[in-house]
Amino acid sequence: MLRGFYTAAAGMIAQNRRQQMITNNIANANTPGYKTDQASLKSFPNMLLSRLGGDPSAGNQVGALSTGVYMQEAIPNFAQGPIKETDKKTDIAFVGSNVPVNPYTGRKGALFFPVETSNSVKYTRNGHFSLNGQGYLVTDDGAYALDPNGKRIKLATDNFQMLDDGRILINSRPVAQLGVSYAADPNRLVKEGASLFRTENGKALPSANNNPNIQFKLKQGALERSNVPIEQEMTDLMSTYRSFEANQKVLQAYDRSMDKAVNEVGRLG
Repeated sequence: MLRGFYTAAAGMIAQNRRQQMITNNIANANTPGYKTDQASLKSFPNMLLSRLGGDPSAGNQVGALSTGVYMQEAIPNFAQGPIKETDKKTDIAFVGSNVPVNPYTGRKGALFFPVETSNSVKYTRNGHFSLNGQGYLVTDDGAYALDPNGKRIKLATDNFQMLDDGRILINSRPVAQLGVSYAADPNRLVKEGASLFRTENGKALPSANNNPNIQFKLKQGALERSNVPIEQEMTDLMSTYRSFEANQKVLQAYDRSMDKAVNEVGRLG
């Protein structure tokens, strides 16, 4: 009976964490460049039950018992999000890319904009940039957009033209280039919030600019929207709530059974 308590409680904890992940996806449905998280639920190792006593020749193995489930991790989905036209010159979006397939994972890598935060270089798909008071190209949170050499991009005006490869022209003269970084296995990146990712080991991702094995196309005056499937997320949220409720009822049933075992079974008179 005590094992049932643990199993039902583990199910409730897993569904609660999944609910938090889904609500975060829904809250970021309109965040440019946001990549939806997907839950990975797994079962704890089964416990092998054996019968005590009796005839050993008859075999004393009862069978396996599941010990519950847990949410192992939230895995971002790096699929391309829909493109939204904004006509703002500092808005930049990936509209096409051709990257190599990782031979170890069998999946394609992903491209990101490198940005310099207060403590390190991070990576984002959110191309909603603007010029700060000093003329640097920055994100909404003040992180500096970087060029292929890891240098901050400073522009004299926001009236510039950006080519498909990220080169920035002012009065038809090239003045800078927006950096693009390549992650061969994006699932190894760590999600940090605000549409930012970092590498596990703190090392910089390689540049995709001028890489003959990588092709990409940037579009000025557009943003990549989040790839959150809002209808599916709402359905999953209801399913998670129902699963939590089912585990809750099982826990309540075990609690009533335990109450009878403690207070009524064996009572005299």
